[in-house]
Amino acid sequence: MAQALRHDAMRAGNLAVVLGALDRDGPLTRAALAEATGLTKTTVSKLVADLIDAGMAVESGAVRDGERGRPGVAVHLSGHRVAALGLEINVDYLAGCVVDLSRTARLFRTQAVDNRAASPEDVIAGLRDLAISMLADAAGHGLSVAGGIVALPGPVDRSTGTVHSAPNLGWRDVPVADALALPLPVLVDNEANLAALGELWFGSGAALGDFLHVSGEIGIGAGLVVDGALFRGAHGYAGELGHVVVSPDGPACRCGGTGCLERYAGQDALLPAGEDLAGLVARLRAGDPSAVAACERAGSALGIALTTAVNLLDPDTIVLGGIFAPLFPWVSGPAEATMHRRLGQIRARVPALVVSQVGADAAPLGGAGQVIQRIIADPGAHLLAPQP
Repeated sequence: MAQALRHDAMRAGNLAVVLGALDRDGPLTRAALAEATGLTKTTVSKLVADLIDAGMAVESGAVRDGERGRPGVAVHLSGHRVAALGLEINVDYLAGCVVDLSRTARLFRTQAVDNRAASPEDVIAGLRDLAISMLADAAGHGLSVAGGIVALPGPVDRSTGTVHSAPNLGWRDVPVADALALPLPVLVDNEANLAALGELWFGSGAALGDFLHVSGEIGIGAGLVVDGALFRGAHGYAGELGHVVVSPDGPACRCGGTGCLERYAGQDALLPAGEDLAGLVARLRAGDPSAVAACERAGSALGIALTTAVNLLDPDTIVLGGIFAPLFPWVSGPAEATMHRRLGQIRARVPALVVSQVGADAAPLGGAGQVIQRIIADPGAHLLAPQP
């Protein structure tokens, strides 16, 4: 029995090694995989066959292999069967996406809804309906969803699937993962952290060095990526940029403080009652003075908060996402001017502000992408039965 367990553990480890090589460097021939992994060609061939049977790898086309130019068959990740689900609960919408193993986004859904006006139970029930619908659509595309992650606007306990505090929703200690009760493993994570991962894996983040991704919504969060990995802080609560104080004597915030950034640059501060983001952008494009002034105030406040973040964290780049993506032409200038005024005397270089390449989809994409990372790191735990 002990020998069988060791064999299973070795096989699982080798599957991860091969799939990881395909993810990083594929497509690769079996010979190239053997060279890259240090495994024998016979072992690689067996592992590749297992991954193909599980729908995680596929062969296609002949390629030149090595200096002698011998032809070989290319093996690469398959996007045809295994997939992941990314979900998001935010203050004024629910969202979801399905991403396949090749990190191609296959499905997107967004529902506009005022979640502040509903109980946690009703909001989670609405998200469950959205998720079940997406799982059915994914199955119709031949995809088997291996797991999901829910993005939430506040600090979360990832070990229990509970959101500790979401002030803009009025939630405290809500067991989201258990209440969602989906027929697949589900984790929870902070929306801003997942948005940063969404930018890293699906946007421009991989080329930006160490970057801070700012998620502008009704609340404002930030995720810090260092050396290609998310920095969470000692207790997983890093990145609450929206509660950096930009004016100590400012208005009260839902967090219990005063003068927080989100009171000056969050969605509620930017949009007059009854106006949506598209309406604000239309007014900005028309040069409406009140709309331009609102963005200038928000950008200046954002610049103050980002100055603090730069002094503490020293990122290479700052990515503006969420509502700040469509508003980038109007908020980035005031933010940059404030940062240069406050940082220029002590820093040779002020981090550049860039617009997110994934925008409002960043958090669910990051959630699905994190599930994909887990599958690639441990494919043995997710092997599917071969299709008939």
